[in-house]
Amino acid sequence: MSVLISGATGFIAQHIVNDLLKQNYKVIGTVRSQEKADKLKKQFGNNPNLTLELVADIAAPNAFDHVLEKHGADVKVVLHTASPFFVNSTEYEKDLLTPAVNGTKSILESIKKYAADSVERVVVTSSFAAMLNLEKNGDESVVYTEESWNPATWESCQVNGTSAYCGSKKLAEAAAWEFLRENRQAVKFQLSTVNPVYVFGPQLFDEDVKDTLNTSCEFINALIHNKPEAKQMQEFRAFYIDVRDVSKAHLIAFQKKEAIGKRLLLTNGQFAYQDLEDIVNEDFPQLKGKILVGNPGSGKEAYKTMDSIDNTKTREILGYPFRSLKETVDDTAAQILKKDGNL
Repeated sequence: MSVLISGATGFIAQHIVNDLLKQNYKVIGTVRSQEKADKLKKQFGNNPNLTLELVADIAAPNAFDHVLEKHGADVKVVLHTASPFFVNSTEYEKDLLTPAVNGTKSILESIKKYAADSVERVVVTSSFAAMLNLEKNGDESVVYTEESWNPATWESCQVNGTSAYCGSKKLAEAAAWEFLRENRQAVKFQLSTVNPVYVFGPQLFDEDVKDTLNTSCEFINALIHNKPEAKQMQEFRAFYIDVRDVSKAHLIAFQKKEAIGKRLLLTNGQFAYQDLEDIVNEDFPQLKGKILVGNPGSGKEAYKTMDSIDNTKTREILGYPFRSLKETVDDTAAQILKKDGNL
């Protein structure tokens, strides 16, 4: 059985590809360049079950047509992970909104054209950002669930990079559900989404540890390397999940019938930046005196003025325990220190 995954070189996507190959699926991944394709092929040991196709710009009209035209008859599952994830932008439409929304619409349109009868399940990698109401951020009376929606509109979210990113995730996910409603008679696939909070955890391949990491893991990387931004994040607090748990959820999202039509809200709880400092200082003594210490043990105080999340429904569908903050931070930090020659 073949699974198509867009954005196959992404942080989360690489873990998904790895899990799919371990379960003997044939995987067709899309990447942005031949250089990325060659690197990923090599990293996966030229596995014959991994085929890569080039999609240079997911926002371009008919971006995925050639992929589905070529492979559509064999593809039973489509995992759409490709979407921009950064907040330091002032070109909100060009960098965030248009690629996120058009990329989602484009891959679904290509399924409709070339694989309407073969694709049975589609999983869109969305985000907690699609559920978050930024205007109520930090309101301790707010409890988010799988039914929560970010109220952003195309116009309202173009205030700053953060609101534009959150808006892009909401609008892209909403576009997927709307597409299915409008095309229910034309396609056979069932839809699920995976909505993770901040995703920590190791890169799948050690060689992908760079000076600057993906947005979530950079919190830990900045702390270890005592970057100025670590001090600026001292008051930061949010929710976390491990990348390996996010990957596993993508497979269950298409393997279990209970996940059909569901939004899987992935979090294993709250964290404050102080918690990251405490874990790294305690578990990596070689960093003692070189990194921020903050006010040890004070992280839990920050939770008292946070909104909260109830993802009971998601946990029941998935049926596996999530990794602890300590495990995910330790594994992320250990890989970074190994690359530095400090472990």
